[in-house]
Amino acid sequence: MKGRKNPYVKHLKQPVTMRIDRDTVNYFKSMATEMGIPYQSLINLYLRDFAVNNRKLKMKWAS
Repeated sequence: MKGRKNPYVKHLKQPVTMRIDRDTVNYFKSMATEMGIPYQSLINLYLRDFAVNNRKLKMKWAS
């Protein structure tokens, strides 16, 4: 049998390594526990929401 290409390959997640401070990780872990989903999925949902809606982080640096 010859294998077929996965038609969903463009929709698969890409593994990345990120440095996130502990307070942020703990925040998402506790919120994910309340919602009953993995915290990495919750972070992905937040990031996807920003990307899909073309949101920009509003931030001012102290001068």
